[in-house]
Amino acid sequence: MLKNQNCGELNKTHVGQQVTLAGWVDRRRDHGGLIFIDLRDRSGVAQVVFNPQIADACHERATQLRNEYVITISGEVSRRPKGTENSKIPTGDIEIAAKKITILNASKTPPFYINEEAVVDENLRLKYRYLDLRRPPMQKTIILRHKLVKLIRDFLDELGFIEIETPILIKSTPEGARDYLVPSRVHPGKFYALPQSPQQMKQLLMVAGMEKYFQIAKCFRDEDTRADRQPEFTQIDIEMSFAEEEDIIRLMEDMVVFVVEKLRPDVKLTRPFPRLSYHEAMECYGCDKPDLRFGLQIKDLSDIASQTEFSVFRSVISAGGKVKGIVAPGCGGYSRSQLEELNQFVRGLGAGGVVTVALGTTPGELDKLTMENVKSVAAKYLTLEQVLTIARRLDADVGDLLLIVAGKPKLVNTVLSELRREIGRRLKLADPNTLNFSFIVDFPLLEKGDKAGEWEPVRHPFTLPVEEDIPLLESAPEKVRSHSYDLICNGYELGGGSLRIYTRDLQKQVFRMRGYADEEIEQLFGHMLEAFDYGAPPHGGTALGLDRLVMLLAGADTIREVIAFPKNQQAADLTLNAPSPVTEAQLAELHLKIRYD
Repeated sequence: MLKNQNCGELNKTHVGQQVTLAGWVDRRRDHGGLIFIDLRDRSGVAQVVFNPQIADACHERATQLRNEYVITISGEVSRRPKGTENSKIPTGDIEIAAKKITILNASKTPPFYINEEAVVDENLRLKYRYLDLRRPPMQKTIILRHKLVKLIRDFLDELGFIEIETPILIKSTPEGARDYLVPSRVHPGKFYALPQSPQQMKQLLMVAGMEKYFQIAKCFRDEDTRADRQPEFTQIDIEMSFAEEEDIIRLMEDMVVFVVEKLRPDVKLTRPFPRLSYHEAMECYGCDKPDLRFGLQIKDLSDIASQTEFSVFRSVISAGGKVKGIVAPGCGGYSRSQLEELNQFVRGLGAGGVVTVALGTTPGELDKLTMENVKSVAAKYLTLEQVLTIARRLDADVGDLLLIVAGKPKLVNTVLSELRREIGRRLKLADPNTLNFSFIVDFPLLEKGDKAGEWEPVRHPFTLPVEEDIPLLESAPEKVRSHSYDLICNGYELGGGSLRIYTRDLQKQVFRMRGYADEEIEQLFGHMLEAFDYGAPPHGGTALGLDRLVMLLAGADTIREVIAFPKNQQAADLTLNAPSPVTEAQLAELHLKIRYD
């Protein structure tokens, strides 16, 4: 090695020792005849002093140093002079008196500061990701990710799981998202697909008798990117034979608690994790991944709204829609511009607007509220008793702001779910030092598809229906429940899973519900059905988003912050400039031509 010590690991116990360090120049300072640099490696920084009275040639060489030069230095560890210690860093009590220096490589001026917490355009960071990754916060996050993966492996190994790699080039089958396709050179006109998940492979491993499988699996989905979604991502993939739903839910909770307590013992964590049914989550929070760090539950106001004289409410309800609302505590004094901001926010989600009802501007007793204190465009269509009834249902008080949305049930839920998040963000209701985990259970198996008579799986087509509901598949598909579950944390879907179908006849029946003819079923999934004919055990599993878990543990805003080389918001790799054109010769080898329509 070109060094015998790491910069960030030096302390008072090393005083008097001769050391050789290697790294990058983090900062350089000239103080009269002395030159100081902070030398940085992955472990941290150490101060190096170049004194012409100790090593004149070394001091002369140090005048050439600039930030990000790669160097080695040799010298003696000494205590810093009294009064110059730096308590902010672990090496703040010592410095190295340099006797020898070698410049291994010079550096151009970086496009952004490596040694400062400056705000930098994300695309610039991604273009120079190798520089961005030098920054201590990014290195800390990548090391956190490494530690998490190691803990997961150790945890599952202790429970008898074995890690098995599954193929990256597989068959294209409809699983919910758009596949990335890879043309085959040796099979002209045919394509591989990159796996959206190892779903079918891990089920086949259960048929193979492996019983307990896991994998830190790469997955690929050709979807639009967002804060918690990338075209390629990593999941903690797990499957178990002879397991019941409760076994897998308990495994998920134990594993997450284990890693959180090891990596973030400072955060608040409550167990057992609460459980909400899918129906409860949708009714109370408008989505199946609610942030439970704060309240503001959505309440159905349709029965009250139908008795008002407000035509907007009455027409929506008569058309089969819903009127629902939430409360924004202490926001009764919102200005006209603030109310218009909320209106624009709601319109951006597809709704016509939000009806706001201000219950006065200062806190007080609800029973003493008068219509003179109520401010709303709908006020003249509401009686005081109706306002009070709505306020009580929303757990509101004087000084609060009621936010009411009317429309089709699905849209109302979506809008109020996002509006609830927005109010929580504005009012800082969510404790950033809390990880609030919960399980969503009792998902329906199917939902109506786009075509008449066609049904789509709420999860994926391999999910096992509740046994007593199987007779309803033909007569009332919307009533069929599934053995499935999601793990939620702070408003993010961290992972989910299900028990799986493991018999040919039931699996074919579910495929038929999706509108597939028997010939299509055999073409797309014949390999799975045939495997089930050879003694498939009952099995189930889960997949947790590794990137999302690291994001939550690191307190990051997006998973792009916790992936070494992520794609940007347009799914482009700015470091390698991908995707990029290929040559005509490459296309010819694959028997392909590009046509622009």
